[in-house]
Amino acid sequence: MIDWPAGFERTPTRRREPNRNFSADLSDTTEALAAEMDRLGADEWRASIANSHTKSNTLPRYDANPDDPGFVLYWTRSGQQFAVACDAYSRLRDNVREVYLWINETRMRGTRAVVTGESEFAAAKLPSGDDEAVVVSAPPHEVLDVSPEAPESVVEAAYRAKIKEVHPDNGGDREEFQRVKRAKERLVGGDA
Repeated sequence: MIDWPAGFERTPTRRREPNRNFSADLSDTTEALAAEMDRLGADEWRASIANSHTKSNTLPRYDANPDDPGFVLYWTRSGQQFAVACDAYSRLRDNVREVYLWINETRMRGTRAVVTGESEFAAAKLPSGDDEAVVVSAPPHEVLDVSPEAPESVVEAAYRAKIKEVHPDNGGDREEFQRVKRAKERLVGGDA
């Protein structure tokens, strides 16, 4: 399940088309994006797609082809959290390429001798707040120690065991309690 940022609008499926302007394949695009994140100086970063066909750096593998072609990139830099997302195109490759190009073009603006009131990445800065996703948090299935394809019954059982362990009434940490609840909601939906 894709970890789409709260407050980011989704493109209606019927409006998605392939982008015929992109000639790079998914493998080349993910390599370029990883290099771009290094150039950016991100403290940490992770990607999210709608299936588990990812490399160890969380970017999609060359053969990733989820039903939902959306792509999200989260990162932290100097303690600030950022996210950019694209689902405008019908192919994952095109959405990843669009994110890569935006990151590259935005980073390049920061090399100009122009002074502005905010960082070049101000548009991608996530608002602070308890309901906002933590940028570098583990994927929901890792929080609950289940496989990405675990059936709902396994997720529910793992959630019940973990929530008892971290519940504030039992001496657990409130932040960890909320993280476990969010992970379960992302995997199966509904109230925790």
